[in-house]
Amino acid sequence: MAEETQTLDSLEALGDAAQVTEVSEVVPQIDELGRTYATGKRKDAVARVWLKPGSGKIVVNGRDIETYFARPALRMIVNQPFAASERGGQFDIICRVGGGGLSGQAGAVRHGISKALVLREPDLRKVLKSGGFLTRDSRVVERKKYGRAKARRSFQFSKR
Repeated sequence: MAEETQTLDSLEALGDAAQVTEVSEVVPQIDELGRTYATGKRKDAVARVWLKPGSGKIVVNGRDIETYFARPALRMIVNQPFAASERGGQFDIICRVGGGGLSGQAGAVRHGISKALVLREPDLRKVLKSGGFLTRDSRVVERKKYGRAKARRSFQFSKR
């Protein structure tokens, strides 16, 4: 089978004839109540996040963020997407989170908030992606194996 070589002139002629499809602009996904929904995950925790314009109030499982995430480090994790995108105090967050521990749940809420911000304002994608907020952290606990005390730890060896 012989390959056909093309010159630059023939490629330019081809470009005029070929139909170039326009890339459609990303449209914000906002429901009839003015909310944006996203799901965030981390370890075994799954967070369902609703984002709407407001005063910056965050409610997790029906409780205020200060009572649900009592440690300041966890509250800082949840607020990281707002700090990176400079949108602090502009949106109210209502989320339902379950599974895992508090650390995983805080990571799941952060992931959900980041995804909801991108769905609402597609221009924020570059900022949040470079900060690593849109990447789902896939690290999970390794399962326990038979014949071992834990995932990798062996039983204590007894010589006698």
